[in-house]
Amino acid sequence: MRTSARTRYAGYRFPAEIIGHIVWLYFRFPLGLRMVEELLAARGIIVSHETVRQWARKFVPRRAPVNRQVNRKRKRRWRHFIQP
Repeated sequence: MRTSARTRYAGYRFPAEIIGHIVWLYFRFPLGLRMVEELLAARGIIVSHETVRQWARKFVPRRAPVNRQVNRKRKRRWRHFIQP
């Protein structure tokens, strides 16, 4: 049985769209937790890096962090080809 988005995000201070966007930023781009926190603070959304970590852990499937590590390794290798 699947839970609806409204039920999953019930009880949180921010709406589901904001939480989803924050988690998407963290996993889509090679940003650290504190960098995501600073990026959001610049846009007027005050959230701690620990909150971002907890949301990423709760709302993302287990395979996503593995994909994030693989993507970082690929990017590191690519830089070696660009720089002489």
